[in-house]
Amino acid sequence: MKTDQSEDRKQPDSSKPAIIIRDVHKAFGDLHVLKGISLEVMPGTVTAILGPSGSGKSTLLRMINQLETRTAGEIYVNGELTGYRQVETSHGPVLQTLDDKAIARQRARIGMVFQRFNLFPHMTALGNVMEAPVHVGGVSKAKAHEEAEVQLDRVGLGDRMDYYPAQLSGGQQQRVAIARALAMHPDIMLFDEPTSALDPELVGEVLGVMRQVAGEGMTMVVVTHEMGFAREVADQIVFMDEGVVVEQGGPKIIDHPATDRFRSFLDTVL
Repeated sequence: MKTDQSEDRKQPDSSKPAIIIRDVHKAFGDLHVLKGISLEVMPGTVTAILGPSGSGKSTLLRMINQLETRTAGEIYVNGELTGYRQVETSHGPVLQTLDDKAIARQRARIGMVFQRFNLFPHMTALGNVMEAPVHVGGVSKAKAHEEAEVQLDRVGLGDRMDYYPAQLSGGQQQRVAIARALAMHPDIMLFDEPTSALDPELVGEVLGVMRQVAGEGMTMVVVTHEMGFAREVADQIVFMDEGVVVEQGGPKIIDHPATDRFRSFLDTVL
């Protein structure tokens, strides 16, 4: 029998990094997309990952959530190595790949919002938000219904609960997608260019919800081209190019880049 996963969780240690990425590589055949990424994200902070298309930003995000497997390196979430467990053998400790159930357990603590909304078209906004808590988290339908109402109110869609995706604007659909992720009570939220598919006039409403979630203390990693959001909300800026971290620091580095490559990038987006 399923149980509500949120009730069984051990709370993360706020004094230690929520995410540790150590010398992570990713290759697709001969294409070396990530070339030794190392990064830490503290609980309750916002990290904005910037960079040109093809720099490996989205691939890195997908590996944190185990939607891609890494070629080398380690990723820890709340102190737990993702994707593998250490097993003692007669020849010493070895890493063993986790099974699907164990990976799903690790992934349940991370919410992810994609460029495309990926809502179920045959379900209302309420139904979309209820789906994962019921079928992944093992929550009763009554409790999931109540939680979905709370989260849709949270993103400003309390009056659109019974609307289907086709009846919602792109910005509203993306806010439903955020509510859907929040309904699983994640420790960490990942956003992969969440406004890139939106018309310009709809970008602000989604960024507004993201600002609100950040202000509530959610640990967030955001791949974005929205420089204003990064400057105002992020605690840490990471600039990637060609699979490496070129520059990282506080939001002031946007106004005072230390490298020619970051300066050149900013000239094209500011």
